[in-house]
Amino acid sequence: MDAELYLDNNSFIHRLDPRTKILVFLMTFVAILLFEDPLWLLPVGALIFLQLFVARSFSNLRRIRYILIVLTVSSMILWNFFSQGVTPLFWVFEVESFLYSVARTFLMVFMISTGMILISTTRNEELVIGMIRLGMPYRVGFAISTALRLVPTIASSTMTISQAQRSRGLDLDTGNLVEKVRKFLPLLVPVFLSTIRNTNIFAMALESKGFGARDERTFYLNLEMRKADYFILAFAILFTVTSVVFAILGYGKIAGLTRF
Repeated sequence: MDAELYLDNNSFIHRLDPRTKILVFLMTFVAILLFEDPLWLLPVGALIFLQLFVARSFSNLRRIRYILIVLTVSSMILWNFFSQGVTPLFWVFEVESFLYSVARTFLMVFMISTGMILISTTRNEELVIGMIRLGMPYRVGFAISTALRLVPTIASSTMTISQAQRSRGLDLDTGNLVEKVRKFLPLLVPVFLSTIRNTNIFAMALESKGFGARDERTFYLNLEMRKADYFILAFAILFTVTSVVFAILGYGKIAGLTRF
């Protein structure tokens, strides 16, 4: 199993400047946080679906499909208990609370999807340099880059250790969910120890190379905005501003909804 989430597909979205993708990612968050009615979230969802299709990133969503299913079911149930309406639907649910739970579920799925688009179409180094070019301090960007690199490293260590234990006769595949979780818990100890050891070695390597000795940094990768980037940014800004205007005018609200 490949622990990396970046997909080398060379699509139109892949070729965009990382600053463009980061800004579109942030503006998408703004747009989907404005409305309560799920119908008003569908235009954003359609644009996200279009990006997934163009970038061919559905494979990464399939990798987390079980997590998405669990989050969707739990969100649909829980948000009905944290909101109320005036029109009965069934049992303790109202039409307004049901619509709100659908909207919150859409919001969660759309957030995960737009984040998946970003990390599926942008290399780690491009993402970090894009953040630095947008004004983030280099050390913060380097910390984020290191954290992103640790995720596949930890996943790879977990798979290696689990395979080693299977070769020694440990059965990790049988039993119910609780039994499987109990079998995997002892594997976390060597995973964490390996991560701490690698982090310590990494820190010593940085100190030996003089990390942080100079404030000014140079980069091997040079970013350059193209016409396509400006067009996408202009469209994203227009879409976000239009969404904000509609939200200020009161559109996208659910009448009779009470939230806790």
